[in-house]
Amino acid sequence: MKKRYIYALPLFVIALVSCEPSFDNEINADTYTNGDADFSVYVAVGNSLTSGFMDGTIFKSGQQYSFPNILAKQFEVVGGGSFTQPSFEDDISNVGGLLLGGNQIPGVSTRLIMNMATSSPENIKGTPTIEVSKLQARAYNNMGVPNAKVFHLLLKGYGDIAGVANKTANPYFVRHATQPSASVLEDAMSMKPTFFTNWIGANDVLSYATSGGEGVDRVGNPDPRTYGGNDITDPGLFSVAYKQIVDGLTANGAKGVVATIPDVTSIPFFTTVPYNPITVELLGGPEKVDALNQFIGLFKQILGSQGQGDRLQLLSKNTPNPLLIQDKGLVDMAPVLKVALANAGLGLPQSAIDFIANAYGQARHATAKDLMLLTSKAQIGAAAFEPTGVELIDMLNVKGVTYPIGDQFVLNQVEQSTVKTATIAFNNIVRSVAADKNLAVADMNAILNKAVVGIKVADGQIYTADYFTGLGNLNKVMFSLDGVHPNARGYAFVATEILHVINKHYNAKIPLVNPGAYPGPTLLPSN
Repeated sequence: MKKRYIYALPLFVIALVSCEPSFDNEINADTYTNGDADFSVYVAVGNSLTSGFMDGTIFKSGQQYSFPNILAKQFEVVGGGSFTQPSFEDDISNVGGLLLGGNQIPGVSTRLIMNMATSSPENIKGTPTIEVSKLQARAYNNMGVPNAKVFHLLLKGYGDIAGVANKTANPYFVRHATQPSASVLEDAMSMKPTFFTNWIGANDVLSYATSGGEGVDRVGNPDPRTYGGNDITDPGLFSVAYKQIVDGLTANGAKGVVATIPDVTSIPFFTTVPYNPITVELLGGPEKVDALNQFIGLFKQILGSQGQGDRLQLLSKNTPNPLLIQDKGLVDMAPVLKVALANAGLGLPQSAIDFIANAYGQARHATAKDLMLLTSKAQIGAAAFEPTGVELIDMLNVKGVTYPIGDQFVLNQVEQSTVKTATIAFNNIVRSVAADKNLAVADMNAILNKAVVGIKVADGQIYTADYFTGLGNLNKVMFSLDGVHPNARGYAFVATEILHVINKHYNAKIPLVNPGAYPGPTLLPSN
């Protein structure tokens, strides 16, 4: 039975409520208080999780549900001032995406919706209308910048439009940087915050994980100029940059909340696609299984002669079968396979032998210890190449079954360990810096880990870190369709958890948020 983590009132409180006594100090609109904090100028810094990013992009109607915007509305009750966010009024079609010179910027997609006609997520039809070159040139209370890593908040020129093409600048920050040479932190500080939230650092490890470990762990290398986009930040660099950000935010006495980095295993991007989804029906029936096993058995025999036979498993007719994947961490057995296939008397030309050997050189079946990325779902069952007319080669033409799914769609056990080590190191830095400044800490890592099995909140609903699967979990899902970022309901959940922390740490009494009042996944009858 799955455990359920429940936020429950102590029994004596329940008993008091049931008796409906009168309170001398009842909490209501007249007794809400800011406690020890000043919320008159609230500024939020961070990455996409702060900006209101969901369903794969920022779009006009979704941005209003950023957790800082939700928090700001609650702060108004205790003296909080106005709260501004980068304008997305030019998102006329409400589809997100960014243009530069009228051309869509690669990698910045339109938003995802769930097409109920096909029961699948897909990009909403429509053309982006947000032109990055229409510069707003102003600082906002919400300084969350999608894709930013911790050191990016200090980088001068990160908002220079001239750097968008070569990816030295961030198009989201370019839209509103006060000047090309400004840093995110400088613009945030220009708002003169009295209170702040800082949720930065996830991308310093997440981009490595979402690329299937295609980046490099830069531990020991504190020079970000040498980093690739998917590399893990050196903890030393992370520490220096994070401390500098917090030093800046607190320089004038501002108080605030910092948030820890979630473990990737807690988000649907890594937990939705099972390692063993291949059924007999998907294989084409029992007879097909027998034919495939002859094929797999040949490779298993060849690999077994080198002590590598356990890379592959014969397919079962009774239980779900694991996916065939590529693992670049394995010794490449292509040279061995080439020799063995050439001597097997199969009558194949050398080009065919080379093709098959290269395909299986680093292939293995997935195990329960592998995490299949959400992006791997589209790979399963897809054709790997155009039919050749060579029977043995064409038998390979099913990704995940007879042709390995690429390494970039899998986070293996070694890569998971690398991610975990970095996440622990970064979160230790977050807590240490917070302790030095007496700042509140929202442990989003612990909270989202609990959400894997379910968290019950004050509205009575259990929320889960699951992917949307249909009407059965419609009201429970707090992640958007990209599997990484919360949906509106999820951001309301995040805001509530931060309010709990603020009320406790700063002796405040600020009203909480009801996540159930916010929308879940976007469902359309057709696209």
